[in-house]
Amino acid sequence: MPLRNEPIEVFNRYTGATEVERVYGESWLRWTYETGLGRASLHALVKRAWFSRWYGWRMSRPASAARVEPFIAQYGLDASELDRPADSFATFNEFFSRPLRAGARPIDADTRSIVFPADGRHLGFARWGAQDRVYAKGQSFDLASLLGDTALGREFAGGALVISRLCPVDYHRFHFPIGGVAGAPRSIGGPLFSVSPIALRRRVEYLVENKRVVTIVGDSACGRVAVVEIGATCVGTIVQTHTSGRVEKGTEKGLFRFGGSCVVTVFQAGRVALADDLVRESLAGREIYARMGDRMGTVRETPVGVAPAT
Repeated sequence: MPLRNEPIEVFNRYTGATEVERVYGESWLRWTYETGLGRASLHALVKRAWFSRWYGWRMSRPASAARVEPFIAQYGLDASELDRPADSFATFNEFFSRPLRAGARPIDADTRSIVFPADGRHLGFARWGAQDRVYAKGQSFDLASLLGDTALGREFAGGALVISRLCPVDYHRFHFPIGGVAGAPRSIGGPLFSVSPIALRRRVEYLVENKRVVTIVGDSACGRVAVVEIGATCVGTIVQTHTSGRVEKGTEKGLFRFGGSCVVTVFQAGRVALADDLVRESLAGREIYARMGDRMGTVRETPVGVAPAT
């Protein structure tokens, strides 16, 4: 069992340094997931959809707009990335799901590259099923549960998998990691546990239990790709702004309302090579910080024959 108050370390791709994450609502999260009374309230109250709807309602009231500028200052957000002045947002939820100005997130131009679908902290595994650690040693989950489909679980067995964790301070729109033909999004119901490492170190299966949306992108340079958006506490709404059809790499796919959240990208076996820093840090049990549009990996010129994981 992880020690209480264990810091969350993240490797910053841009500075080349390992940093300790400033966790939004950390004291509340640690009480909820690391104490007996907190865990009791978690199951009685916090994981319930109505709790997140209530909090989302608070963040959509006009009075919540007063939170925007103090939030930007407290967490050192770059206001120059906004597509409008910070004082022009009508509510905090409008700011939270904000678009950015044109060019704020350039998309890697290499035709063989795959990009991160969202800003955040990422874990990447070259072959799902062979990993040693997901947030805490000995934890894992199966693809059939994540994708809500046994046949899809078999199809993607042994492929690369990337978990992209968004914090409340992040840009909260998500994008397609590769071009192709997007199928219709499929919703899977579930509770709304936190996806902070504070929670996931105790139980990574929250990722396959929470409410989520699964989209299969076909006809891509690396075959078929599964993109899964996962809701979390105070994220009761996952909005799809692009529902199906031909997409380009970096096309906006949708947005999350208030709270932390997660996107999981799954590839068919042997089709992609993940970025070296992503694999290196993930093997050490440490996420890397990178922004949407930056390189997640590359398509293999010749798919590598890998037997499915067992």
